[in-house]
Amino acid sequence: MGAVEDHWTVGRVAELADVSVRTLHHYDHIGLVRPSARTPAGYRAYAAGDVERLREVLAYRRLGFGLREVAELVGDPSADAAAHLRRLRGALLERRERADAMVAAIDRELSARAKGLKVTPEEQLGMLGARLYDAIGGAYPATRRTDPRIAAQIREALGDARTVLNVGAGTGSYEPADREVTAVEPSEVMRRQRPAGAAPCVAAAAEDLPFEDRSFDVAMAVSTVHHWADPMAGLREMRRVARRVVVLTFDTDEPGWQDRFWLTRDYLPEFAAVLAGFPSLAGMAGAIGARAEPVPVPWDCADGLFEAYWRRPGAYLEDRVRRAMSVWTRVGPQAEQRAVRSLADDLASGRWAERNGHLAGLDAADLGLRLLVA
Repeated sequence: MGAVEDHWTVGRVAELADVSVRTLHHYDHIGLVRPSARTPAGYRAYAAGDVERLREVLAYRRLGFGLREVAELVGDPSADAAAHLRRLRGALLERRERADAMVAAIDRELSARAKGLKVTPEEQLGMLGARLYDAIGGAYPATRRTDPRIAAQIREALGDARTVLNVGAGTGSYEPADREVTAVEPSEVMRRQRPAGAAPCVAAAAEDLPFEDRSFDVAMAVSTVHHWADPMAGLREMRRVARRVVVLTFDTDEPGWQDRFWLTRDYLPEFAAVLAGFPSLAGMAGAIGARAEPVPVPWDCADGLFEAYWRRPGAYLEDRVRRAMSVWTRVGPQAEQRAVRSLADDLASGRWAERNGHLAGLDAADLGLRLLVA
């Protein structure tokens, strides 16, 4: 820092690092960076070694690493300061190489378009390697609408809460119109698509919510936890800033859960890998002290989430439907194309109907959606 001081106050460090004091207090609380010095007045302050560790933490965070990954990286006892710098340098070089590759990909696409050649959505996403929600966000308004039956269950869970924090809010589906709502959404693409008159939206991540403890009656999160860098940290943050928590998520605890839905069972086994590192439902419930309620998916679900078309299989053949589902981006274009071809063949031959004819008599299905209520 170029100073002769042997310590720096929390406020001064926050100013120099361009972060909030609340963020520094949170890092202290979770043991990530704890100030070890004291001011002459006896207040806690940052020593030079603490500042060095904070620099590493913030650098990794700004590269997109989750708090759990950062803790493992900076807590490696085999790495000294030089080793940490070499790791950071490598990560930055990788980021620069990715940016260079994206520029080259854009140049290729511009050239192809100038020649009148068609560029498929798969090629576009594959070339750019865009952030997940920035890649799929543009498709959300067409198919991702609030389903009134799911909304009713969420509303009941919200109870009499007047102030609501919607974490990972996206374009605003399921935000109650009769409450004082504050939204949090990290994706600029999603924030831009929030309708006029929607709740104010803060650009922030679930793992680092910029609010004081117990600032809201309830914090809600709808079909977003599986996209967070550190789901457990995000859930604990929701618990910190709100008196109650309501989360719509997915259950992977049940043995053979992949077979609940014919699409993952017969056509897209890669779905299991997408959620391989996802926390257990019991673990998530335990983190916030919640009970779990099944959320049946109506046969005519208005919200085009991954399971929505379980009784309308032809919808999965439509590119506009799939583009609003993060699963397809995560499994990659090869798995997607194979699954779509196989499903199309089975629908044409009648094989899908032979396997799944019993679904025609169901009004709703339990496909693993769960509402955590704390």
